[in-house]
This record gives sequence, C-alpha cells and structure tokens, in this order.
Amino acid sequence: MHTRVYKNGTVEKSGFPVADVSDYVCDPGCVVWFDLCAPTEADLGVIGEELGLHELAVEDVLNDHQRPKLDIYESHLFLTVYSVHLDDEGMLDPVEINIFVTRNALVTVRENDRFDIYEVVKRWDAGKGMAGHGVSYLLHGLLDYVVDGHFALVQELDAQVEDLEDALFGQTGTNRDLQRRHFALRKNMVRFRKVILPMREVVNALLRRDLHVAEGEMTPYYQDVYDHVLRVAEWIDSLRELVGNLREAHLAEQGFRLNEIMKRLTGWAAIIAVPTAITGFYGQNVPYPGEGQLWGFWASTLVVALASVALYTVFKKKDWL
Repeated sequence: MHTRVYKNGTVEKSGFPVADVSDYVCDPGCVVWFDLCAPTEADLGVIGEELGLHELAVEDVLNDHQRPKLDIYESHLFLTVYSVHLDDEGMLDPVEINIFVTRNALVTVRENDRFDIYEVVKRWDAGKGMAGHGVSYLLHGLLDYVVDGHFALVQELDAQVEDLEDALFGQTGTNRDLQRRHFALRKNMVRFRKVILPMREVVNALLRRDLHVAEGEMTPYYQDVYDHVLRVAEWIDSLRELVGNLREAHLAEQGFRLNEIMKRLTGWAAIIAVPTAITGFYGQNVPYPGEGQLWGFWASTLVVALASVALYTVFKKKDWL
C-alpha cells in the first residue's frame, strides 16, 4: 500500500494509514493518492467508507476482466484501464488497473504487481511544477504512462511483423514455425485491440468539460494522450491488415510451390512412361524386330534412351522440370 498527500503542489506526507485518508480528504487544499495491489473485499470496503464510493464501482473492482471504461457517479469517477506487455513466452499479458477519481483524491487499484507503480510516481515527481493541478495532474501522469506502454507494445508488434515478413519471403523457417508465429501474433493483436479501442472512448470522455478533469493548462496534456491512443489504434489496425495479407501471401506461395512440384512430378512421370511403354511392348509374346538377337536388345535400349533424353530436353526448355 502506498499513500501520499499533496498540498500546494508539494508532497506533504506519505506512507500514512488508509484510515487517516478521511482527515486529509476533508481539507480542500489537500490532494490524496493511495494505491492498493490485489486488495481484499475488506480492504475495498474500508476505501468505500472513507471516500463514499458507489457499491457498483467497488463490485467492478472485485470482478476481473472488465472492459476499459469510464463510469460517472455522483461523487466520483471510476475508470478501468489496462497496462499491457509481453510475457516470457511472447504472449500478451494485460494488467487491470482500476481508478477512483474524486474532487481531491485518486485511488489506484492494481490487479497485481506486474504494473510498476513506482514508474508512475517517478513521472509525477519529475513534473513537480504541474502538481498544483491536483487530481487532474496525477490522473494524467498515470494514463500517460499506461498509453506510453501501449505505444511501446505496438512498436514491438510492428517489429515482429517485419521479422515474420522476412522469414516468409526469405524462407528461413519451417511452415509449422511460421504458422505458430503467425497465430501468436494475430492472437496478441486481437487481445490488444480489445484494450486499445475502448481506451479511445475513456480518454475522449475525460476531455468533456462537465467532468472538470481536463481543464485549463491540463487540457493540452489530455489531448496529447488522446492523440497517442488514436495513433496506437490506427497502427494496430494497419498491422492486423498487414498480417492478414502476409497470411494470404503465404498460402498463395504454398499453392505455387505445390503447383511446381506437381508440374515436375508430371514431367518425370511422362519420361518414365516412354521406356515403360517400349519395354512393355517388347515384353509381349509377339514377334518383333530383333527378337532373340543381341542387336534387338540394343535397339530397344537405344530407343528408350533417345526418347527419354528428347522428352527431358523439351520439358527442361519449357521449364517444366
């Protein structure tokens, strides 16, 4: 658990118990932030009593896999966002972050410790001159860090698409490996798209004037976050289309290779058919020129060789072999 209280844009106290939050929240000149990681239902009950949070918002925190959203209640706002990164196996690993926003308090509830809240605190401390904007500044720093993580992830996915493209056209991997990489990439993109598209609605809603979040000097900062969200959303859509085109190109190339193999097999089958026909003819129980004589054997052998060489030459010239 992490707690802080700001006054006049500076950190006045940190590390105090959550039970003391109500003492600071009552002071209009104070801005309170505290963070919970994987809290219990009892912990959330204490928060709800201290800040007067709506029971539906508290219930949403307890229910995992919420859609990124912004809920507006009479006394506070409730946001659900996701920090995303790739795990050791290269699969998307989202971390749910729930945020309660009141007039002078910000509460962050992390699903687990894979989201580094210390990096957010560093970002807050780096802009001390803006801390006087209170909750609006703290919320912006948090969302900006989350969206920067989205931007870094889509860049990593872009690099993976380029590697897949090089492997496909450079023929540096087996079909099974290419299919596995393609499937993992598409799965990550689909899951990531479910995170980033609703995020546009969340940030856009925060720009509404009646919410009094992005006001005054903070408005351009929220607009910048919204611009980054749009860029990530457009980028991931273009990558999904590119991956689909790569799959179609891969299937087309496999079909082309199969046609080439069938063409060569057909050519060899035609070459083999000629000596088979000649030897089969000479193997019948009917008289034929040179039957029972040595020159007849060599004549049939010469016909087989000449016919085979002639067919091979013709097929090679036509690029059938």
